[in-house]
Amino acid sequence: MAEHLDLISMKEGKMAGEPVHVNEFQELARQVLPKMYYDFFAGGAEDQYTLKENIEAFCRITIRPRILVDVSRIDMSTIILGHKTSAPIIVAPTSSHQLAHPEGEVATARGAAACNVIMALSFTSTCTVEEVASSCNTVRFFQTYVYKRRDITELMVRRAENNGFRAIILTADTPRLGRREADIKNKMISPRLRNFEGFISTEVVSDKGSNLEAYAAKTLDPSLSWKDIAWLKSITKLPILIKGVLTGDDATKAIEAGVAGIIVSNHGARQLDYTPATISVLEEFQVVHAVQGKVPVLLDGGIRRGADIFKALALGAKAIMIGRPVIYGLAAKGESGVKQVIEMLKNELELTMSLAGCCTVDDITRSHVITEKERFLCRM
Repeated sequence: MAEHLDLISMKEGKMAGEPVHVNEFQELARQVLPKMYYDFFAGGAEDQYTLKENIEAFCRITIRPRILVDVSRIDMSTIILGHKTSAPIIVAPTSSHQLAHPEGEVATARGAAACNVIMALSFTSTCTVEEVASSCNTVRFFQTYVYKRRDITELMVRRAENNGFRAIILTADTPRLGRREADIKNKMISPRLRNFEGFISTEVVSDKGSNLEAYAAKTLDPSLSWKDIAWLKSITKLPILIKGVLTGDDATKAIEAGVAGIIVSNHGARQLDYTPATISVLEEFQVVHAVQGKVPVLLDGGIRRGADIFKALALGAKAIMIGRPVIYGLAAKGESGVKQVIEMLKNELELTMSLAGCCTVDDITRSHVITEKERFLCRM
């Protein structure tokens, strides 16, 4: 009966009390954001199959706990590309935070810094590289696209390096923008991208749907290929991670190209629909096997619980990235909402580790989880 009343309360646009898990921030964000902006953040590509699957795939993995382990001290800290962080959590690079909250990426960076986790800033951020760099003291990575005008990409990478960012993330799954039908219906307007002011116009007039789609078609370089990793390496001294890997073959090519890390990602299900859930890619598509520990493997997509983080680590990820939950926290409560979302996930991971008998993240092994495939094979 109480659960039923909670559901009614949420449907009426009223959240009873403070959120107790990160999913509740999505409803809070829906209440405060204009529909166009909420749909922009929440939506996926086409039928949104992958959007649902990213989350549901975690539910098909179960945990095998160990008992009678001394878990009086839990250490969630880890080291990513030489940087110690309080937990294997990175704030993913997501676009246009000022559409969620006036303080935008500055508030997000401060929330990440308060939790001592790494933040990745998007190429299409609404706050400038310099504003985010000067806002707080935290480890920051910078995500980049490659534009047809390579000088724009080079300029942004150099600005990030000059402002103390510690790594470059190349998003490699976007030769064109995916078909995001909510944005098309809403005639989504491209936000003001102040990083590019004076260098390139971000204004595109389109009467055929999403303004974002028109801007992407104008700027993104569809000729980007593996050989261009060498060009990117030539313009920066920072380590380069490649984002968008979904197969063992591409993981092998990435290693051969000399990247410093791999991010398993389907772009939050916003690019090609009917790609696999990212958590299934780690093992079933042999990404972790192909990498063989040579570089860290990170994962984004579908993380909503500390138990999800535990499962990703057990299947070979070094850390995970969270995107939408951070945006929802930002929309609902600004910097404090970002901090609250991250702390919720950290607290849940700590509890999961305790109940599973793991004192450190290195104690989390493949034997701690059972996948759907394993259960099927056991029944045969």
